[in-house]
Amino acid sequence: MMDRRLITMGIVLSGLLLTGCVSNKRYTTLQTQHRELSERYQQGQMELAESRAKVKSLEEQLEYERKNNASLKEALSRLQGSLDLSISQNTQGNVNISKLVDEINASNRYIQHLVNTKNKSDSLNLVLTNNLTRSLSRDELRDVDVKVLKGVVYISLSDNMLYKSGSYEISERAGETLSKIAKIIQDYKEYDVQIEGNTDTDPISKPNIRNNWDLSTLRASSVVQALQQQYGVDPKRLTAGGRGEYNPIADNSTPEGKARNRRTQIIITPKLDQFMELIDKAPESAKDTTGIDTSF
Repeated sequence: MMDRRLITMGIVLSGLLLTGCVSNKRYTTLQTQHRELSERYQQGQMELAESRAKVKSLEEQLEYERKNNASLKEALSRLQGSLDLSISQNTQGNVNISKLVDEINASNRYIQHLVNTKNKSDSLNLVLTNNLTRSLSRDELRDVDVKVLKGVVYISLSDNMLYKSGSYEISERAGETLSKIAKIIQDYKEYDVQIEGNTDTDPISKPNIRNNWDLSTLRASSVVQALQQQYGVDPKRLTAGGRGEYNPIADNSTPEGKARNRRTQIIITPKLDQFMELIDKAPESAKDTTGIDTSF
């Protein structure tokens, strides 16, 4: 619009000059108007350029803000992901801690049960050994040794008292001692009984005894049968076995050592099903990690 007005004004001025029909005053007025319009045009052009520069700056700022906003959204998304993961891990951690506490409590209860069972077993073993020792005479105690080792009662009988020399037949002298031991065994029916024969290293060879393996096994079998047949001990509780010369407790190079090694042991232990019951009661974690010695 401003351009057309300036052009029109220029044409008018040119026409007037050519025709010479305009007064000086009128000409001066038109020149003034033309100059003002030119200045206003220049001012408008400058303002337009400034406006365009501002628009461009605003557009650049808008683009920057858009990119910055996208970066903030991405950062927010990462933070949200981290927060969700942290919450998930914390929840799982709480579950794991709760489970661990339950396992520890279960293990503690199991350990306490083992301690109580062991204390009960130790008490029974003490009563058993005291009762047996009191029932034996001084002469019998010279040939009978009673001790408790790791919760197991060992009654060791010398062969001089139990058997005829070089034989597995039980002597008459041993009858009274075996009857006292049988009474103790009968009083403690929750225990199993293992009879174990042992010899020295002296070789033996008889028609029905080939070696010390045979002799030790036959001697143990003789005691088992006496306990069953003469003293009424339940045979299901009895086990016979021979160790030959391979379980010595003394040096076989001396007569005294050989005499100690020629022995029969009556081993009184808690029944196997009691151990299995203890194992069944154990929590899974305690079965592998308690480290408790249950051999009592």
